[in-house]
Parts: sequence; structure tokens; C-alpha cells
Amino acid sequence: MRQRCENMNNPAYKFYGARGITVCESWRDFAAFIADMGPRPTPQHELDRTDNSRGYSPDNCQWVTRDQQMRNTRQTFMVTYQGRTQCVEDWAQEVGLRAAAMRNRIRRGWTIERAMTEKIRHYSNVK
Repeated sequence: MRQRCENMNNPAYKFYGARGITVCESWRDFAAFIADMGPRPTPQHELDRTDNSRGYSPDNCQWVTRDQQMRNTRQTFMVTYQGRTQCVEDWAQEVGLRAAAMRNRIRRGWTIERAMTEKIRHYSNVK
């Protein structure tokens, strides 16, 4: 966390420190970080910023699994449908479609309603 935000020689610096992502002053002391966040729940958990435009601080961080964290990136394709917003991967799982199919449908101009509800047609190559 601190290397990505503060070390200009770190390969990830351009995505963090160069974008203005900072680490709160109190977390320069590891004991304060542990007091705020607690220990990592399991080896599968990682530190995640809830709002990716803000820095690392107690009110913007949480422990999450890798799958959860991958859904909280700037590249995540978010969809609002029936008053709920979630990533396309979660919607696809919920409605029984492939995420790639949903993304492609929306990018091709389908309405969200149609992209979410129309089942995938399977064509056979029988001659």
C-alpha cells in the first residue's frame, strides 16, 4: 500500500501515488493500521478501497477476497437494472447468462432490459 502510493520507483506508482492516492497519516504506524483494520481475516483477503478515487484510510478500506476486489476496479462494467446497481458479472450470474454476452449486448446498443432477459440463442451448424 505505502510502496504503491509513495515510492515513485514502484511499478504500480503510476496507478496510485501519481493519481493522488495517499495513505492516511496515522497508518504510517503499522500498529495504528492494525488497530483500525484488524488482522487480515484469512490469507485470501486483501485490503480494498471502497471508493477507488480516494486514498487508504479507515473509512475507505475493508478486507475483501480477491473475487470481491476484482469487482471494485475502475474497469468494472456496472449496470443499473430495476433500481439496483452491480457489476455485470454479478448480474450475469443472477440471471443465468454469460457476462461477456451481456457486455457485448449492451455495447451493441441493446436496452438493459433486453440484455438482461433475452436468452442466448444456440444455432447448429447442421446442413
